[in-house]
Amino acid sequence: MEDVVIPFQASLGMDVTASFVDAEDEHGYVWIRRFEDEARSEALHSAVHQHDRWKNEIGPVVYSLLIPERTVVTRVVPTPASPLR
Repeated sequence: MEDVVIPFQASLGMDVTASFVDAEDEHGYVWIRRFEDEARSEALHSAVHQHDRWKNEIGPVVYSLLIPERTVVTRVVPTPASPLR
């Protein structure tokens, strides 16, 4: 993630705000990406997932490392007091 996925996605315009490892679970990893709006989110996801490097090199490795039954993707909205706005 830190050496390949995040730099690759950032090079295409993704705003990776933060990433974390789980101190109690060696398989736990959380990352936060921010998007201006839904249209920008869709455009960036398409740019990443349709890129030849993602399809042929990065994506297959990422998908082989995921634990599908433990993978959670969610959309969150910052509260008014959140420093991540």
